Amino acid sequence: MQQKELAAMLDKLTGRTTWLHRVNPSFKLLLSIAAFLVVLFTHNINILIHVTWMYTVLLFTSSGQPTRRLLLILLPFILLFVSSGASMVLFGTGETTWFRYGPVHITEESFFRGMHLGLKTVDTALVGLLLALTTNPVLLFYSLMQQLKLPAKYAYSFMAAIRLIGLSAAEYRTLRAAYLVRGVKTPRGLRGFAQSVQRYAIPLLAQSIRRAQRIAVAMEAKRFAASAARTYYYRVGWSASDALLAAVLLGIWACAWWFAAQLPHFSITDVR
Repeated sequence: MQQKELAAMLDKLTGRTTWLHRVNPSFKLLLSIAAFLVVLFTHNINILIHVTWMYTVLLFTSSGQPTRRLLLILLPFILLFVSSGASMVLFGTGETTWFRYGPVHITEESFFRGMHLGLKTVDTALVGLLLALTTNPVLLFYSLMQQLKLPAKYAYSFMAAIRLIGLSAAEYRTLRAAYLVRGVKTPRGLRGFAQSVQRYAIPLLAQSIRRAQRIAVAMEAKRFAASAARTYYYRVGWSASDALLAAVLLGIWACAWWFAAQLPHFSITDVR
């Protein structure tokens, strides 16, 4: 019964499986890098506006996450959009002044540059969220080994490092609970912070070194450094979802270019 409850809880945390989850992880990573570069070198604010809302629709319809959770995840990026855009808008330079009061100088040019910077930030975040929310890290490393020929010693080392982060966090909680049970009190101020660092860092570092040494010995015994062909527990291949993702991203940018040309929100086409 407990296993079923745990499985149900994990399903709620990971969300439902969509076609984006079936895309080859390496291919999805390469497409995400390409999408990031296209956003980086796009300076037409009208195109970025349309790309932003289409990326948002793709995230909410195909990530498999509940709407409430996605809204919570997007809150920091909305704050980043406002902060990065506002700093450029309020303290930018330009010839057409809209408002001036003390150090605050809002111009037409600074407004468009702020919107440009904010939209690029949000688009990059949306691409990263699509990759992170629909990609299994283990399958990603297996795909890197099988499709992109990443050496096994590096891929498995990364996976071991990710696992060690969770183990270190669990050990920190255990150590903290042990100190509380023993009634160990930490004084306030800088002296207390220094004592806390020393109290936690030394045992955690020593345990991490011992654990890393055991993993290194085990990997050496399994001949992870050898160049011979290896077998894999998971086989990651290709599917129709790969072509669908490429078509969707190309369609998004093609529609964004068409909308920007036919239905522009602003007359400016290059904010540099």
